[in-house]
Amino acid sequence: MFINKADNNKNNICGQTISKIRKEMKISQRELADKLQLIGLNIDKNAIQRIEAGKRFVTDIELLAFCNVLDTTFDELVGISNK
Repeated sequence: MFINKADNNKNNICGQTISKIRKEMKISQRELADKLQLIGLNIDKNAIQRIEAGKRFVTDIELLAFCNVLDTTFDELVGISNK
C-alpha cells in the first residue's frame, strides 16, 4: 500500500525549507502569502503555516510560485542536491 507521507511523517518535503528561506528574508507568513497572491496564487497565511508545519500537501503549481517568490530553485525547495 502506498503511503502519501514523507519519511518524517509529514505531508510535504518542502515546508521546512520554505520556512527557513522565509525567515532568512525576514518576512512573515502573511507577507509571503501576500507576495504569492500578487503573482496569482490564491493562498493565505494559514495555508503557509500548515505547509511549513508539514500538515498540508503542496501542488506543483504552488511549488513553482514558491520558487518564484522566494527566488530559489525547485531542487533547493525539495532538497535535491546537485552533486
